[in-house]
Amino acid sequence: MRRWWPAALSVIVGVVLIALFVWRNDIHQALLNPELPYAVYKPPPPPLYDDVASWALLPGPVTPGDPAVDVFFVHPTTFDGGRDWNGPIDARGAARLLGHVMLPNYAGPFAGAGRVFAPRYRQASLYSGLTLFDDAIEAREFPYRDIRAAFEAFERRRGPGRPFIVVGVEQGGTLAARLLRDEIAPDANRRQRLVAAYLIETVVPADEYAPGSLIPACERRSQTGCVIAWISAPWLDFGRSRRIMNRSLVWSPKGRLAGLHGRPPLCVNPLLGMASAADAPPRLNRGAANATGLEWGARPGFMARQVGATCLDGILRVTRPRSASLRPSGGWAERLRVAPLNLFWADLEADSEARSSLWLAHVQAQATPPR
Repeated sequence: MRRWWPAALSVIVGVVLIALFVWRNDIHQALLNPELPYAVYKPPPPPLYDDVASWALLPGPVTPGDPAVDVFFVHPTTFDGGRDWNGPIDARGAARLLGHVMLPNYAGPFAGAGRVFAPRYRQASLYSGLTLFDDAIEAREFPYRDIRAAFEAFERRRGPGRPFIVVGVEQGGTLAARLLRDEIAPDANRRQRLVAAYLIETVVPADEYAPGSLIPACERRSQTGCVIAWISAPWLDFGRSRRIMNRSLVWSPKGRLAGLHGRPPLCVNPLLGMASAADAPPRLNRGAANATGLEWGARPGFMARQVGATCLDGILRVTRPRSASLRPSGGWAERLRVAPLNLFWADLEADSEARSSLWLAHVQAQATPPR
């Protein structure tokens, strides 16, 4: 026994380690599960949008040198989960990920077009996006009340008549889509002041943004008051495409999240700036960037001509980036979130600045009396 027990112990430890490696994702997912019915769950305290602490980015009063356009940015998921279905706005790890990664990579491209306002909100956890059970869906519906309140505060702070851009990414894009439908489209004044909306890595039904809609999809670069939206998949990753179609949730007329049920997602190609099935080769890619860790307002170094993209069956199929530094990496949780880089950083910057200039030029032309 004395001779064999070290070998037996080594075998047992080896088996345990192999099991932990094989089932590591399932173990991680189980650790993130609140295991509490949403009906009895008590969400964190609501943010107060008159308080500076409730904003990740909050510009001061308008000064003469400021841009004429403002940007309302709804951030993607940064809270993993665990005890809570919805994250408190001051969760330390989530706040660091927001400031260090998500803002420079996804809000940064729009800083050239206008002043960026980014509310903190009681976001649904990363875990809630892994299941279609009712508790998880309720957790994903819940943050809309915060976004609606934040948008009202955004409108009060800016002063009357200023044009604006709406940007939402992933979870934030789904929330921004409802904001467009319920708070902006029905209001003629707000609708006329909308420069454009960017719903990045977001599934929305194409039929809701058809030509003639109050807020249609962008059909050309010389268009304002329209929506640029897409959900992407690697060029040959048909498994991800199927998962997108089977697991994505969109807003029903009653304000609940439900499946697509065969409706194709809207795909506006960010390399073309329009809803089109045409191929966009890598030469049209103005610049991908990894802006992680940059101070707010700093422009990253760009890598041009990195990817091509084509809208096929409502999915933006993206070619493999030429640079290895722009390819997916990280652990299980990191791969579930939006990438800590932006393949279309410079494209979004140029598009938002061009549409803002067009909107302002149109208003100026209307205000100029004929000679």
